[in-house]
Amino acid sequence: MSLDLSGLDVTADTAVLAAAVADAARLLPVKGIDPLLTGLLLSGQDDELVLSGTDRTNTVRLRRTAFVHTDGQVLVPAKPLADTLGALEEPEVRLVVEGSRLAIRTPGGRFALPLMDGELHPGVGALPPAVGEVNAAELIALVGKVASAASKDDALPLFTGVHVQGRGDRLALVATDRYRMAIGDLPWQPEGELDVLVPAPLLSEVAKQARTAEVITVHADGSRFGLSWPGTQLGTVLLASPFPDESRHTDAPVDAVVEVDGDALAGAVRRVAPYSGPRAVIAVELGDSDLRIRAADPQNGEAEETVKATVDGHRFAHGYQARYLSDALRVFGSARLRLSMRHGMRSTVISLSDVDPGEANLRYVVMPIRMPSD
Repeated sequence: MSLDLSGLDVTADTAVLAAAVADAARLLPVKGIDPLLTGLLLSGQDDELVLSGTDRTNTVRLRRTAFVHTDGQVLVPAKPLADTLGALEEPEVRLVVEGSRLAIRTPGGRFALPLMDGELHPGVGALPPAVGEVNAAELIALVGKVASAASKDDALPLFTGVHVQGRGDRLALVATDRYRMAIGDLPWQPEGELDVLVPAPLLSEVAKQARTAEVITVHADGSRFGLSWPGTQLGTVLLASPFPDESRHTDAPVDAVVEVDGDALAGAVRRVAPYSGPRAVIAVELGDSDLRIRAADPQNGEAEETVKATVDGHRFAHGYQARYLSDALRVFGSARLRLSMRHGMRSTVISLSDVDPGEANLRYVVMPIRMPSD
C-alpha cells in the first residue's frame, strides 16, 4: 500500500526520535546542488516511524516505534528537524502535517518546518544481500582503531577507505594514508564472499550508532556495502580498488623484535615529542635491555628518556614522525606490545605481545623517517 505523500500524524518518545534524527542527519548533506538530498523522509505506518535519506553515496534507514494517528510520508529538512528535536525537554512530541508545514508540537510549543517535494526524492533502496554476521561490540572497537589510519584527503579517494575482507572465519579491516597502516581482524560468521573497499566515514558512523546492537549483519555486492542491526540500515557506494597489500609489511623478515610496556613507551614518546623541532622527528634507539627515546632541536632544546624493554636481534636506531608513532601507540592502550623492526627505511609493525586466537587482533604499521642527523 502506498503512503499518502501529503499527510502524517505521529506521536513519539522525544529522546528516541531526537537521537534517531541526529544519527540520520549526520549522513546527509547540510547543503548541496540538490536540496532534496538534505531532506529526511518520514514514513508513519503500523505503529512505526521510518526515517530514511540518501546523498546518493550513503543511505540510511532507521525504524522507531511510534503511535501513528494518520499514515503518511513527508520529506523535511534533516538538520533543522534534528536541531529542533534535540532542544526539546518534553517526554513526548507530536509530528503532524499542517498545510505546507510539518508541525512539531509539544504541550507548550509549536515549531513548523517546510515540506519538501517527496515525489522528486530519489528514495532509499534496499541493502545488498547479507554476506555474514559479526559481534557488534568487537566490530565497533576495531573500527575505531583501524579507520583512524585512513586518509582525510579526498584527492586520493583510494586511501580514504577501509579494505574489508572475509578471510575464512576472520573478518579483516585494513586502512592506510600511505604513511601508516592499521590492520585488524576479528571472528565472524561468513555467509558469502566479501572483498570490498568501504569509505571510512561510513564505518566510523557505525561506531556511533550501533550503541545497543549485539550482532551486526554485513551486506555487500559488486557496487554497494551495508551494515544492519535491529532498527537500523546503513549503506554506501564502494570505492575503487585494488588496495595496497599489507602482507609486504606483516610477513617480511625482521631484524629486531622488541617487547615493551605500551603505557611506558607512549608516555616517553609524549614527553620527548615537544623537543622534536619543526620536523617533529623522534629517535627510537635499541639497547641491550631498553629503548632510548630522544629528540633534539636548536630552538627547543633536547630530551631523552629510557624505557625498559626486551630486545632480541640487531641494535640500531630509527626515526619516526612523533604524531604517527603516538597515534599508533594510543590505540593499544596499556597492553604489552611487540615491535617488529627492520633495518633501513623499512616499516615497523606494532602489535599486541599476546593475542587470544578467538579475539580481535590489531597490528599497526609505521614508516621510519630520516633523522635530522642523517
